Amino acid sequence: MCEGASGTELDAALVAPRPALGDAIDPIGLEPVDEVIVTTLVDNVYDALLQGDERTTRVSFGVGLAKAPQFEGGETAVGLRAEHGFSALVTVRRDVTTTSLLFDAGLSPDAMMVNADRLGIDLLGVQGVVLSHGHFDHVGGLAGLATRRGGRSLPMVVHPMAWTRRRLAVPGADPLEMPTLSRRALEAEGFAVVERRQPSLLVDDCVLITGEVDRTTEFERGMPAAHEAWTGSGWRHDPDVVDDQALVVHVRGRGLVVLTGCGHAGAVNIVRHAQRLTGVSAVAALIGGLHLNGPAFEPVIGPTVEALTAIAPSLVVPGHCTGWRAQHALAAALPNAWTASSSGSSYRVDAA
Repeated sequence: MCEGASGTELDAALVAPRPALGDAIDPIGLEPVDEVIVTTLVDNVYDALLQGDERTTRVSFGVGLAKAPQFEGGETAVGLRAEHGFSALVTVRRDVTTTSLLFDAGLSPDAMMVNADRLGIDLLGVQGVVLSHGHFDHVGGLAGLATRRGGRSLPMVVHPMAWTRRRLAVPGADPLEMPTLSRRALEAEGFAVVERRQPSLLVDDCVLITGEVDRTTEFERGMPAAHEAWTGSGWRHDPDVVDDQALVVHVRGRGLVVLTGCGHAGAVNIVRHAQRLTGVSAVAALIGGLHLNGPAFEPVIGPTVEALTAIAPSLVVPGHCTGWRAQHALAAALPNAWTASSSGSSYRVDAA
């Protein structure tokens, strides 16, 4: 989830950045690919009037029909669903081999599947699932995917802390406990769960899952005091959301494509971590939630935009929990890179 109250100086001290300067001790040999396409299956926004370009494909109202007796002919055109959640399909091509992975699954049990069906995407063809973290607005659609698959096995990469019980305890309101992901239930539905804290290479070493992200900036301090985790004996502040991880692909001659779910580790921390792990400095694209929405995170917008401007990604598609203030700031600072996110949009990066 992506909201909460402001924390204290003590809370900030608890998440002071760890030094992680220089090259990675154990660099990752991420093989370059010829093309990557990221299709946003679920996002907070659906805009049927957005226009595409040479790197972005959009969809309008012509993605399906629904019965509606109020219209002549008894049908009406429908668009795609938008909700406070995120899901993306990542399709990677290397030579003649193409592989697809599902990155997160949105909030509700059916939105991801409804959107995929309307887009003509058969999610039965995905080779695996990657979860950015365990928050329920990124995993709810797994129920719909499991029903469609009928129990057939599918690999799933998660951080071992994705099963953590969490709640929002905003002062003056009753605590709201979030739905907690169940490993037992997922395995019963056919998901072959692989837990990893460290970086993982998938798809013949062409896709990197970062594992835990080094927190090195001075301004990305994590979640405010209202975000709590169950320790087994009580609730305590959970600033880190340590299970937060990103997906990274290296497009030959272009640089890294970095896909985030919420970016709880901090957008700049995540990009720099990917650069350190791979030894690749150029960033071709940054796509996904950047977690800059709400009073606890708006003070971070300025230094985040400044750092991302210095990194100079060729394409920036902030979605989900980024927030309108950060969207405006990023669009102003990176006018040639910034692109609006919307459910159903596809973003393509080709090799140079």
